[in-house]
Amino acid sequence: MQTFVTRDEITNWRKQLARDQKKLGFVPTMGALHDGHLSLVKKASEENDAVLVSIFVNPKQFNQQADLQAYPRMLDADIALLRALPNVVIFAPNEAEMYPTGLAFEPMQLGEIGTVLEGAKRPGHFDGVVHVVHHLFALIAPDRAYFGEKDFQQLAVIRKLNEHYQFGIEIIACPTKRDPDGLAMSSRNLRLSANERNNALSIFKALTLIKENAGKLPIDAVRNQAIQIIEEAGLMIDYLEIVDPRSLKICQSWQQIQLCCVAAFCGEVRLIDNMLCESVKLP
Repeated sequence: MQTFVTRDEITNWRKQLARDQKKLGFVPTMGALHDGHLSLVKKASEENDAVLVSIFVNPKQFNQQADLQAYPRMLDADIALLRALPNVVIFAPNEAEMYPTGLAFEPMQLGEIGTVLEGAKRPGHFDGVVHVVHHLFALIAPDRAYFGEKDFQQLAVIRKLNEHYQFGIEIIACPTKRDPDGLAMSSRNLRLSANERNNALSIFKALTLIKENAGKLPIDAVRNQAIQIIEEAGLMIDYLEIVDPRSLKICQSWQQIQLCCVAAFCGEVRLIDNMLCESVKLP
C-alpha cells in the first residue's frame, strides 16, 4: 500500500492515473477509522479503479483547542485497517503540506446553510471544512468523492462547495453506519467510557421516537419527549431540531419528510446524529 505525505507525490501519482485513464474515488477523513469510514472506502473501491483516502486532522474546523488536542490520532492502526482493501492509496500530509504558504484560497460565502444547527453552535467550523476540502479537491481532482450522511449538514456544504468552485466532482452520499445497538459510528466514540457509551444510546432512542411518531402527535410534543429521553440519560443537549432536509429550516409542523438533527455532550464528548423521518399520518 502506498502512503504519500507530500503534495508533489500526490500530483505525480494523480498524473499517472490520468494517463492510464483510470477513475479515482476519494474518501477524506480525519483518521481514527471505523467501519463507517471503511464502508465509504469499500463503496469507492467498487465504483472506481483506485481510491485515495486522506488522513488529516484539520485544525481549521475545530472551535476549541482542547477538542483538537483530544481528537484521536492512530495512523498506524488506520493504515493496517485499509491494507485489506483493494486499490487503496493513503495521503497523510502534515499541516505545512496541507496549507503551504502562498497557496491561493478564496473563501466561499455559505449563506443560511452555514448559520443554522452546527453552523450556529460552532462558528467558523464550516469555513474550516470548506478550506481543507477545497485544497484536497483542487490537489486530487477525484472523479467521485464519498461522504457519510451522519454529517448531513456538512454534506450539504460539500455539495455547495463543489458547485461554487466548479470542481465537477460526483458527490456520493452514503448511509450512516451504526453499531448493532444503534449508536452512530464516530471516531469520537473512542473517547467515551463504557458508562458514557451506554448513556449515548439515548440519542438513537430519541431519534427513533421521533421517527415512529412523525405525523401522529403535535411536532413540539414529540420533540420535547425526545429531548427528555436524552436529558434523563445525563447528556447535555446542544440542539435538537426537526428541520426540512433540503433547506435545514426548522419545521413548525409535520411535512411528508423531515430530518431530526441532534448534537449533545456525553461527558466532554460532543456527539452528533440525525435521522430522516417520514410522516405516517398528516393532519
